[in-house]
Amino acid sequence: MISSSSKPVLRVVFLGGVGEIGKNMTALEFGEDIIIIDCGSTFPGGDMPGVDLVIPDTTYLLENRYKVKGIVLTHGHEDHIGGLPFILKNLNVPVYGTELTIAILEAKLREAKVTAQLNVIKPQAIVPLGKFKVEFVNVSHSIAGSCALAISTPMGLVFHTGDFKVDYTPVKGNIIDLSRIAELGKQEVLLLLAESTNVERPGFTLSESAVGKSINTILQENTESRVFVTTFASNIHRLQQLVDLAAKYKRKVVFAGRSMLNIVDCAQRIGELKIDKDNLVDVDDVNDYADNELMIITTGSQGEPMSALTRIANDESKIKLHYNDLVIISASPIPGNERMIYTVINNLYRHGAKVIYESLAEVHTSGHACREELKLIHSLIRPKYFIPVHGEHRHQKKHAELAISMGMRPSNIIITDIGDVVEISTKGFRLAERVQSGALLVDGLGVGEVGSLVLRDRKHLAQEGALAACACVDKAQGALLNVDITSRGFAYTADTDELLSQAKEMIENIFADMDIKAQEDWSNAKTTLKKELKNFIFRKTKRNPMMIIQILEV
Repeated sequence: MISSSSKPVLRVVFLGGVGEIGKNMTALEFGEDIIIIDCGSTFPGGDMPGVDLVIPDTTYLLENRYKVKGIVLTHGHEDHIGGLPFILKNLNVPVYGTELTIAILEAKLREAKVTAQLNVIKPQAIVPLGKFKVEFVNVSHSIAGSCALAISTPMGLVFHTGDFKVDYTPVKGNIIDLSRIAELGKQEVLLLLAESTNVERPGFTLSESAVGKSINTILQENTESRVFVTTFASNIHRLQQLVDLAAKYKRKVVFAGRSMLNIVDCAQRIGELKIDKDNLVDVDDVNDYADNELMIITTGSQGEPMSALTRIANDESKIKLHYNDLVIISASPIPGNERMIYTVINNLYRHGAKVIYESLAEVHTSGHACREELKLIHSLIRPKYFIPVHGEHRHQKKHAELAISMGMRPSNIIITDIGDVVEISTKGFRLAERVQSGALLVDGLGVGEVGSLVLRDRKHLAQEGALAACACVDKAQGALLNVDITSRGFAYTADTDELLSQAKEMIENIFADMDIKAQEDWSNAKTTLKKELKNFIFRKTKRNPMMIIQILEV
C-alpha cells in the first residue's frame, strides 16, 4: 500500500464503463498530464422518462482541463464516442482515432455544430501526448477500425484491450495483431485493463465470416421471397457481406433507417464499404421490383420504437410487408431490450413473414471476447496488475476470478466502480480517493439540467397523473369568483366528473372560511388547499396524483 502523497504516481480515473455496460470513459494521469480513453454514452433506462441520452459526468476533467493532452478512441461505437459531441463543447483537446472512427465522429459533431481537433491514425501508429505515448494496436471487433491501446507511462506500460475478440477468419483480413500483443507482453506490462462483457460465456466467439456463410445458406433456400435483414448499422463488415450476397443472388440493395444511411455514407466515403451504385435502390422505388430482386437492410435490431424495422412491422413505413417475406434479425438483444424485440417479431409474424433470429440460426455473432479469448490475452500480456473493465460488477468479478485461476495474485487485482481512482507507484497498487462522477442526462438541448427532482416528478406524473386546481378571487371584494379543476392522466370515467365536482365544492368551502381581503400572499392558502385536495382524492380513489394549485387575483 502507498500513501496518497507518494511520488511518482500513475493515477487511473474511472468515469464510466465499470459497474455498467455503456458510457465508457477512463483517464490516465501522471503529474501535470492527463489522457482520456473513450467518451461514450448509453441509452436511458425505464426509470428516466423523457431523457434522450446518458453521458459521463466529466467535472473532474473540466476542473483539470489544463492537464488534458488529448482523447484517444478505441473504436466508433456509441458507448465509446457518443458523449463527445457534448464533452468537446467544453474541452478543446485533440482527438485521435482510426479512419472510420473519426469519420463517424465527424458526422456526429457536424450535426451537433461542434468543432474539434480530429486526427486520423492507423494501427501501429504511436501518438505522443505529454508524458504518455499511445500505440494503436489492431484488434477484431464488430466495427472496423477497432484498436487496443498500448500506453507507455513513466511508471510502465499500460495495455487497454478496448472491445475485442480473437477472430482467426475475419472479413477483409481484419485479424487481431496477436504478434504485436505478444511482443508487448515481453516488455513487462504494468497494468492490464481488459473488457469483461462476455466473460461468462465459455469457449470462443463465433467468427464474423461464419455469419456470412449462415446467411448465404438461408438465401439459397429462399429464392422467391423478399429478404429483410436488420443489424447494427456500425457493423460495416456485416454490411459488406450482405451487399456481396445480394450481388451474388442478383438482388438490389435498399438501405432503410437514418443511422444506417449515415453510417453507410461515412463508410463508402472512406472506402471501408464498397457497393456498386447500380445495385442500390431508393426506399421510394421498392415497389418497382419483384420480391426476389430485393434485399432490404434496415435499422431496428433492438426493436427501437422509431427504427425502420419497427415502423415496417407496424405498417407505418413506405415499405409494406408482403406475405412470406423473409426477415433476418442479425443481432442479439441488448439486455433490457428483449420485450421490444419480441414485440416486433410477433408483429412480423402477424403479417405472414418468416422470421429468423439468433436462437434459430447463426445469423449473428458478438464482437466481444469469450473466456478462452480473454485467457489468451492474459497469457500473452502477463501484467503485474489487472483491472477488469467494460462490464457490470458481476462481469468484473468473474473476470477477476479468471485472472486468479491463471495465477494472478488477488492483491494485484482491483474491481472498480465509477468515480474510483487507482494509484500505482513504486510502492504498490491501491484505491485512492474518489472523484466527482456519475451520469449527466441529455434532454433535448439540455445537458445535466434534468436531475433527480425532475425525474421524480416525471415518474410521479407517469404513474399517478396530475390534478390542477385554479381559484379566481376578487381580493377587493373578498370574494371567490370561480374554481376550475382539470386532470391529466388521472382518470376518465363516468364517476370522474362527480369526483371533481365534489373537490370543487370542498375548495369553495375552504375559501368560505377564509378572510380573502386579509391575505398578504397566498403561500399558506396554497399549502392548505394542496393538503386538503390531496387527502380528499386519496380517500376517494387511493391514488396520489401530482397537485398543482393556482390562485389568481382579479
